Amino acid sequence: MGRRPDQGPASTRSRPDEVARMELADILTPNGVIPSLKAKSKKHALQEISHHAAEVTGIADRQILETLLKREKLGSTGIGKGVGIPHGKLAGLDRLLAMVARLDHPVEFDSADDVPVDVIIVLLAPEEASGDHLKALAKFSRLLRDPTLLEKLRAQTTADGIISVLTTERASNAA
Repeated sequence: MGRRPDQGPASTRSRPDEVARMELADILTPNGVIPSLKAKSKKHALQEISHHAAEVTGIADRQILETLLKREKLGSTGIGKGVGIPHGKLAGLDRLLAMVARLDHPVEFDSADDVPVDVIIVLLAPEEASGDHLKALAKFSRLLRDPTLLEKLRAQTTADGIISVLTTERASNAA
């Protein structure tokens, strides 16, 4: 589930025709998954994920964290049912990237349903991204509304298991 040989480094851009058939496996790889994150708060979880994202992207963790916190100030990205989807656009990032963290213990996330979050999907997009990131955000949102899929996701303890749940045929067709 890594990059195809023709993709080269993380600097490859998606062509418009690829966006329409975007698969979650294209933006989510094992090095973008944290199967057991220990965090005491929303900010702590975002700090830890930002640090991990910095290792994956080569972009400073502080820049990633500031982008995510800036978005959270506009309104919580807690979508309910224990799921948060923080997202933002980053200068220096040149491809759409998803990170997934399964928290060991839920944290308060200011979600509309007041349910603490234990699954966080971070979606990072290039600063000049058009609708690609919105399509991915909508796809994750639809996918994570499925209680059966969420239950399976929460039961996973490995990066490969989490990716498998999110990229099954049914999940891939959530568009």
